Amino acid sequence: MDDHLTLSADPPPRPLASRPVVLIVDDMPDNLALLSDALDESGHIVLVATDGASAIQRLGYITPDLILLDAVMPGLDGFETCRRIKLLASAAHVPVVFMTGLTETEHVVRGFQVGGIDYVTKPIQPLEIVARVAAHIKTARMMSQARDVIDAAAHAVIVLGTDGAPLWQTGKASFWLEKYFPRSEQRKLPPQLQFWLNENLVLLRQTQQPLQPLVVNGDDGELTIHLSKNAQSAELTLLLEEKSLSLPNPAQLEAYRLTPRETDVLAWVSKGKTNRDIADILGMSPRTVNKHLEHIYIKLGVETRAAAAALAISRLYDPGHTLQ
Repeated sequence: MDDHLTLSADPPPRPLASRPVVLIVDDMPDNLALLSDALDESGHIVLVATDGASAIQRLGYITPDLILLDAVMPGLDGFETCRRIKLLASAAHVPVVFMTGLTETEHVVRGFQVGGIDYVTKPIQPLEIVARVAAHIKTARMMSQARDVIDAAAHAVIVLGTDGAPLWQTGKASFWLEKYFPRSEQRKLPPQLQFWLNENLVLLRQTQQPLQPLVVNGDDGELTIHLSKNAQSAELTLLLEEKSLSLPNPAQLEAYRLTPRETDVLAWVSKGKTNRDIADILGMSPRTVNKHLEHIYIKLGVETRAAAAALAISRLYDPGHTLQ
């Protein structure tokens, strides 16, 4: 075999699904062309918008891995655009990197205040931007994976700053807050929870004794919220746990060795819910639901969804039935 032919062969193209998606928002065509070419050559899928309003509109159809946002644009400027993006449930987690010629401290600080994570100065240096984009996307994906792991557990988490303001929360936490505190403002703690938190922050400074949790009753469940403090970083954490009153107690399923999370999934399967419905209800991804179902089938000794649902209805919810 001719070695030089092997060395000069082009590497196989990356699968489309694995390529990161970057949305560039800039009103200057030259900048769009320069950045699009550089990011495309480095393996990214590039979307473009020439103003803030159209960028927000695009986010209604697709969620990119990162947004490159020009700070100074006519109409809706980059700072206001970023502020509005961070109010969108589907895009609030997407990292935003500002592109700006404004290097005064007040502008840099404003960019971070509205939710930006980094900024690059003009004139644009494509290689620098490609490197920063890659680094931020890698970090964002690691954070996303960590949240998925947390969401796969039976608890939900809200991380607070030292002042008690929410920094970030898992998807399951968002779902449970909406469920048990309806009509609350997004990205803010519900008034009842905020009042309880303020009282406990005072107690936390005065005593080392365990704090009493907040218990909120819903139509078909009970939400318990615990407050804890990180000894090293001084960050506060709210740990949420739901007890579903309409679902079977895990003790009922001991003979089948189902986990509490598998119990929840099976219960909703028996109620005719799809994987996507169950994912929304339990605050996890449809892929995680499917993984739980695979384990459930094995433990119950069945091969189909219908068989699992039938078994759940006939055995798990019949109080007079004794598990074999």
